[in-house]
Amino acid sequence: MAEGFASNSPIVAAYRERTRRSAELAAEAAQLLPSGIAHDSRYLEPYGIYVESARGALKRDVDGNEYIDYFGGHGALLLGHGHPEVLAATHAALDQGTQFAANHPREIAWAEAIRRLVPAAERVRFVGSGTEATLLALRLARAFTGRRRIARFKASFHGWHDHMTSGYTSHFDGSPTPGVLPSIAEQVVLLPPGDLAAAEAALAGDPEIAAVIVEPTGGSFGLVPLEPSFLHALRALTERHGVLLIFDEVISGFRVAPGGAQGAFGIRPDLSTFAKIVAGGLPGGAVGGRRDILDGLDFAAARESGREKIDHPGTFNANPVSAAAGIATLGIIETTDACARANESAERLRRGLNELFEREGVSWAAYGTFSAFHLFTNPDGLEIRPGAFDPGALGYEALKKRRPGLVHKLRLALLLNGLDIGGWPGGMTSIAHDAATLERSLDGFRAALALLRREGEV
Repeated sequence: MAEGFASNSPIVAAYRERTRRSAELAAEAAQLLPSGIAHDSRYLEPYGIYVESARGALKRDVDGNEYIDYFGGHGALLLGHGHPEVLAATHAALDQGTQFAANHPREIAWAEAIRRLVPAAERVRFVGSGTEATLLALRLARAFTGRRRIARFKASFHGWHDHMTSGYTSHFDGSPTPGVLPSIAEQVVLLPPGDLAAAEAALAGDPEIAAVIVEPTGGSFGLVPLEPSFLHALRALTERHGVLLIFDEVISGFRVAPGGAQGAFGIRPDLSTFAKIVAGGLPGGAVGGRRDILDGLDFAAARESGREKIDHPGTFNANPVSAAAGIATLGIIETTDACARANESAERLRRGLNELFEREGVSWAAYGTFSAFHLFTNPDGLEIRPGAFDPGALGYEALKKRRPGLVHKLRLALLLNGLDIGGWPGGMTSIAHDAATLERSLDGFRAALALLRREGEV
């Protein structure tokens, strides 16, 4: 049981009663998988739900319970679950084969779709995931510049490879997390989010910095937000010091706008990383950027330049089924108002939640931009007004801080009322989150708050 849970919690008891089959599966999984899960964000006490199907904004668990889904496939599902055009394209590709170990026409069409939407992606290299995308981008940057260090911002997530583990949820001093070599952690410069002076000092004082990598919407898709003006200043700063600028658009790419955050903000990075939406909700990712940088992967370019080529294999790079889903998804995003619709839904939800918090006298706040919402549960009891909450006035420590046990219990209370959100806590909207779905969601939040109030949590 998570810290802070009472053994006699009615919320926990009701959840156990409602999810008996999930409990059985969780017990089986605990014998096979660490913590019984395959992804850290799926950790929930006493156990998480087991889903058997999903369509649109809804998913159904093995106990027959239906939930409005705000997890959104970890951000991959801007079009919702099972969009018919994406499904049709995916089924057609499946019928032709899942792994050719050869070039195929869809990889060209997929790369063309990315370049149409993101002009800065002059060349594209496909990878298997977002973590692989940021890993490759860093290698490209170091090889191109001949420098060895990377600068990044605290509280941002750029995958789970060794350069990215410190400074996201812990080790904000830059010390290595378990299993990471100190010699690798020492090559990463951790900067305070949004602090241009600190970035200027780092780049001016360290000629070994090859690149700055940043989530352009701020850490964890705006949980720790950044101002567009900061990004413009960072672009100018990196250019002045000959440092590459990498936009990590694994979440924001093709979500905030068809051209990603760089399109929305009018900034051209040197390299960009994509995953999630780029593969239409299937496994896959990509690195796009300047031709001269991506030439580090090119056999002919390496020979002509006399530089050693960067090796980059990958069994599932440009997988034909993922390519089909990605082409279909990007086509819909390019030709419809999908991004704008998802953004509007999130704005309506954030506004409705803050009105609810104010009516209920709960000193929490919903905030975020584009198609995200984040819940500030105010663990230190600050005096805030939900509708006027300014996350920029707080540091990353305050925005990421949680009261032990509360987030787990909040998620259970929401699941009891037909809502599944992410554990940070927050979520993302899709085009399937229509007005009726949002009203049902606000009703669910209202009922969940009542349950939490009965247990003295709010």
